Amino acid sequence: MKRFWKRAEAVEADSGWVVALDGKTMRLPGGAVLAVPSRALAEALAAEWGGAEGEVRVAQLPLTRLAGTVQERIAPDPAPVARELACWAETDLLAYRATHPDALVAVQAAEWDPWLDWAAERHGARLAVTEGVVPIVQAREAVAALAAAVAAHDPWGLGALGVLVPALGSLVLGLAVAEGALGAAAAHRLATLDEAFQERRWGTDEEAAERRARILAEVEDAARLLALVRG
Repeated sequence: MKRFWKRAEAVEADSGWVVALDGKTMRLPGGAVLAVPSRALAEALAAEWGGAEGEVRVAQLPLTRLAGTVQERIAPDPAPVARELACWAETDLLAYRATHPDALVAVQAAEWDPWLDWAAERHGARLAVTEGVVPIVQAREAVAALAAAVAAHDPWGLGALGVLVPALGSLVLGLAVAEGALGAAAAHRLATLDEAFQERRWGTDEEAAERRARILAEVEDAARLLALVRG
């Protein structure tokens, strides 16, 4: 769509905080008013709309897109999203380790083991570790504990996790970011440990680097959404 508004601002309403474009409350494609729980988030959304120029695309409005997803798709029934996210406990990136070279094996252990320990201490979920990519069956108790950790999040937390977990390939890292134990950029670095190791040996793949940059932006947007909701 083309920009038609001159002013975007955050406004307090009965339903929470909303964004007004030239005084008219912004609505989602389905017709509902987009209402968010904090002034900080509403102001960030208004800044997105205020900064958009020319032909406005969804990619220019990442926080708006996330907030709309939470309101329209998650808040009405969070349970299916929580169940889907919990399934990542079975294939968590941190549980699958390289067999060689020894330097990579050592780096993975040094960088990833502390976060498996965190999951065990924080949530009582001790994931087993294997070498290679052949799937292993995780203990039911660990999977159930991580499922409970996911289900404890409100729709905003689930919305952020819905971006973080697939982007990072790890439920453990996603939960760590959502719970404030790990920063977005640090989590992304851990999730791309193998790629970074290979690039140090063989050089940078520009296409892969661009893909990582896009994923990092998504991870940072999700973490920012949570910070604004809670701020």
